[in-house]
Amino acid sequence: MSLRSSLSNASRRMIAVVLHRTWEWLRSHAEITPSTPAGRRFAYLGEGACIGFPTGAIYGEPWIRVGDHTLIGVHVTLSAGFVPGLDLGPEPIVTIGKACSIGRGSHIVGHQSIEIGDDVFTGPYVYITDQNHGYTDPDMPVGRQWPVNESVVIGDGCWLGTGAIVLPGTRLGRNVVVAGGAVVRGEFPDHSVIAGVPAKVVRRYDPATGWFPPLPEVPLDPETLAKIAELIEADQPGEMAG
Repeated sequence: MSLRSSLSNASRRMIAVVLHRTWEWLRSHAEITPSTPAGRRFAYLGEGACIGFPTGAIYGEPWIRVGDHTLIGVHVTLSAGFVPGLDLGPEPIVTIGKACSIGRGSHIVGHQSIEIGDDVFTGPYVYITDQNHGYTDPDMPVGRQWPVNESVVIGDGCWLGTGAIVLPGTRLGRNVVVAGGAVVRGEFPDHSVIAGVPAKVVRRYDPATGWFPPLPEVPLDPETLAKIAELIEADQPGEMAG
């Protein structure tokens, strides 16, 4: 007779309640912050920064810097180096700036240098790496060939959509929008929108002429505008009253 069949319905409900409450407690108390033992292993984990529980794979913390008030979602992998325990030298390998938000299930995998600026937001399941396996030797399996590293830089204020892949050698300017599912490699200018496989610029901002192609106009009905005004007034009562 199995344990489940030997328990009464009341007992099963009680066990379920205990398990659910324990899980909720873990989710709210097992996150990594600067004051936790896991947080102190990082080269820097800034004030107000938080890594959600459950975490993904995290190793190479002495070579990872996370800025103040950056939020990293659950199941996010952060790694520096191939395996835990390697000495990677005096400089950080992975740097994430201030006030960023990294979506759940994302992977940031650094071996040489990944620099993510301030106020960078990602959707879930974004993959950022500075390393690829080489494939120059046709007689050797690709996974056994020596990898190639190229630094990655993601500028301040960028937004990376769900499932975007950022490959070695990528340099994104400031406030670049990366469409969901894009595969990105190369250099892209400030205030551009990139999409596709491989990613290409599909819209760009010029201070003199504005956006090209022009942004689609989305008219708002009076009811929506009134609700927006109410929200602004509720958020900033002093300014609106003056």
